[in-house]
Amino acid sequence: MTDSVQYPHTQRLLWVMEKLRDPNGGCPWDLKQTFASIVPYTIEEAYEVADAIEQGNIDHIQEELGDLLFQVVFYAQLGKEQQHFDFEGIAHTVAEKLIRRHPHVFDTPSDKTLEQLDSAWDAIKQQEQLSKNGTTQVSILDNIPIGMAPLIRAQKLQKRCAKVGFDWPQVEPVLDKVKEEIDEVEQELAKTTLDKDKIEEEIGDLLFAVVNLSRHLEIDAETAIRKANAKFARRFQQVESTIAQQGKSLDATSLEGMEIIWQQVKKQEHK
Repeated sequence: MTDSVQYPHTQRLLWVMEKLRDPNGGCPWDLKQTFASIVPYTIEEAYEVADAIEQGNIDHIQEELGDLLFQVVFYAQLGKEQQHFDFEGIAHTVAEKLIRRHPHVFDTPSDKTLEQLDSAWDAIKQQEQLSKNGTTQVSILDNIPIGMAPLIRAQKLQKRCAKVGFDWPQVEPVLDKVKEEIDEVEQELAKTTLDKDKIEEEIGDLLFAVVNLSRHLEIDAETAIRKANAKFARRFQQVESTIAQQGKSLDATSLEGMEIIWQQVKKQEHK
């Protein structure tokens, strides 16, 4: 296969990956990578896809999806080299899984509600897990990766438990729990000797409670904090710009001075 010949795009991408991993003339960086070493890049690319979607730039979304697809191709190449699986095997596995989990589409048409379909989906997933484990002891929290982004994992843990009734039916007690956790953080901070481990634990409980509040309000916690980060960065960069226009530096500006500009920036955004 040569670069001058036209091939279907997927086949060409797989060829590019093979060339990058070719011991004879491949890329030194790509050659030294392993399944574990490229995980951080995969996570980063997934976040960049989310960022592109939030920005609403279609061309950028396509580019970032391409970068994410390349991560899958990279894993497929590593699997092929180690004779575990390849790209076709990955595609086959996910296609069969989707067909198996959508009997209302690929088997017998159904007029079930979304709630009923969701319940059926969970039942199929649980049966799959039983088959993998070879045991009847399956936790509803299985298959929620420990390495998942913490806010996302917290929300998934809560959602799974809610499906079996371990959840508050209204938002009021959830909000009360947030206030309770804030009180407990304050109690730790009021102690003469601070226990960092205990403070960490209480802050963790507070964050978990806030995620629960977000879930009850049908707001994705990860999306909410990502938008809050973007808003903070945007506002602080405007503070930096204003200080620079005044011929000053951040180091030479007091906290009070920066706070005044910060409030001005907020007020300007709300106009």
